[in-house]
Amino acid sequence: MRLLAGLLAGQPFSTILTGDKQLLRRPMERVAAPLRQLGVRIETTSGHAPLHIQGGKVNGGELTLTVPSAQVKSALLLAGLYTSSPLCVYQSAPTRDHTERMLAGMGADMSVDGNRVFLTPPTSLSPLSIDIPGDISAASFPIVGAMLVPASEVTLAGVGINPTRTGLIDVLQEMGARITISAERLVGNEPVGDITVRHTQLHGVEIKGEAVVRLIDELPLVAVAATQAEGKTVIRDAAELRVKETDRIATVVEELRKLGARIEETQDGFVVEGPTVLTGGIVDSHGDHRLAMALAIAGLVAQKEVIVHQAGCIGDSFPDFITEMRSIGACYD
Repeated sequence: MRLLAGLLAGQPFSTILTGDKQLLRRPMERVAAPLRQLGVRIETTSGHAPLHIQGGKVNGGELTLTVPSAQVKSALLLAGLYTSSPLCVYQSAPTRDHTERMLAGMGADMSVDGNRVFLTPPTSLSPLSIDIPGDISAASFPIVGAMLVPASEVTLAGVGINPTRTGLIDVLQEMGARITISAERLVGNEPVGDITVRHTQLHGVEIKGEAVVRLIDELPLVAVAATQAEGKTVIRDAAELRVKETDRIATVVEELRKLGARIEETQDGFVVEGPTVLTGGIVDSHGDHRLAMALAIAGLVAQKEVIVHQAGCIGDSFPDFITEMRSIGACYD
């Protein structure tokens, strides 16, 4: 929705953007406010969707983003395609750069210098033929599953390894994971590789700062891995989790505790003590696809059956999750 808001800003018509109840709870002023600075007429509904966008003139200029967000940055860049003067966006920390890579591949005049992204509005863009690599966020579930289940070894072919997205790999390796990347190549201007992971005994780490930005969506899964790691794992600077599909700090802690995890909630993250024997039981996804899959991975190492209620939300991002996990030996019904 945030990216669409930027794309629609320069169109000669009005639009209302809405979504399901999970999307309607996401904060939208963070994209609406900077778009207004570019002259876009956009209104939120009490800070959330539905969004009301009156398309028209978009101004160039300089903007500084105080909250690291690839979605907001990308919305501004897409709006910047329709400006009459250059656009410069300053980020507080590096974020995913898929939009920059795609626009550069289409011939846009843009440059990236550290946390500064500069775009000159193009007169035209060239079409691309793109082979979309495997999503590393989706790959993270079999990666952690194989790492936790004894005697496992799994290779995932053709996964996107864009360095702005590989925070999970870096953190797991810091925890002692045996992960190797081979056959590295560029596909559609994106780095791609084959990822092999083997069962490993992990140890606790501290995750904070810019590292959090690079794996914010994978942190529920990191919490699962941390339950099996030796020692304490501390996650800080992750308050952004509270405004995802659910308050992921509260729901991760609540649901993992039901399985016997020793995990404590903090204002901006959580602390996990391990290793812990997960007992099994009934848990709830709260309608959050990533939490549902993380709990399913926890079930692989639980003593007894884990039942995840509201698991249908998995289809929001990984509709083949059950099929793919079964193909590597997971027992899911």
